[in-house]
Amino acid sequence: MEYKDYYKILGVERDATEAKIKSAYRKLARQYHPDVNKSADAVNKFKDINEAYEVLSDKEKKSRYDSLGANWQQGANFTPPPGFEGFGFNPNGAYTQSFSDMGDFSDFFSSIFGDLMGGARKSGRTSKRTSQGFSYEDLFSGAGNKSAYRQAQNEEKENLDVTQELNITAKDLMGDKPINVKMNTVEKCMKCSGAGSVCSECGGTGIVSKTRTLTVKIPKGVKEGQKIRLKGEGKSDNYGRKGDLYFIIKFKDNEYTIEDENLTKTVEITPAEAVLGCKKDISTLHGIIGIKIPPETRSGKTLRLKELGLPKKTGGFGNLNVKVSINLPSSISEKQKELYKKILELE
Repeated sequence: MEYKDYYKILGVERDATEAKIKSAYRKLARQYHPDVNKSADAVNKFKDINEAYEVLSDKEKKSRYDSLGANWQQGANFTPPPGFEGFGFNPNGAYTQSFSDMGDFSDFFSSIFGDLMGGARKSGRTSKRTSQGFSYEDLFSGAGNKSAYRQAQNEEKENLDVTQELNITAKDLMGDKPINVKMNTVEKCMKCSGAGSVCSECGGTGIVSKTRTLTVKIPKGVKEGQKIRLKGEGKSDNYGRKGDLYFIIKFKDNEYTIEDENLTKTVEITPAEAVLGCKKDISTLHGIIGIKIPPETRSGKTLRLKELGLPKKTGGFGNLNVKVSINLPSSISEKQKELYKKILELE
């Protein structure tokens, strides 16, 4: 899920006073209130502003949020804290709790503060609350802010499964050995069961940061968007129950474009090499291979190298497509420029 920088949303520093936080909220809430702002993104911005103020104006929530550290960036991938009550993720990664009005909470908020939401703990249920922050009349009359929540009617079993993306490269897909995946997670403090207060383990925040390394076997022929399940590696609760971890495969490689078992990479040549043809040594997942660029090759031309791609499920390998890109040398001498001038005169 996406990490939210509440300080950035309100445009205040992390050491801002309560007065500055409130002032920033009132100004932004007036600006983006859907009753006065009819732009397409006003509603979503208003939600974010309300959610940010809900956290930063509440000492307990603010303390817990600040304990996550200041190194997170807005929009960064964030793993929800396993074991917290009041939130749930199903195997396809969708958050299951919903709110009825435009002030509803994000997945990020609910995963961190679910146990502080006045008992509204249940996934799959609708919990209504008053419009977060000031009402339209309050915003323009100077009234204060007060959030109210309605407790959900039924308690349901917490979903302990976790879903997150796993970035893998062509090299990861090439070998038979499992890869090591390092995960940074935020979990409910087991010493105080997330209650916080005077707990020495979590410093009163109710949560602790943990780093763990998992060994993941990438199956041959895996496709982008496919899920890999790690049994028992999800969240855990106070009863010793454990959920599963689901990795959603995402291809991320700086050298190759991955399409099924086929790969594509770019090789750069000079204009002279394009006109006259040349030989190039290129690195592949199968080692360094010499290729021949034919004369009068145009930029964008693709050369297919058979059996130099990724392993297939049925055996053998896919293809490596080499895309030619014509680029000028990093430096051009005066003599070279004179030759280019002569060529230009002949064209």
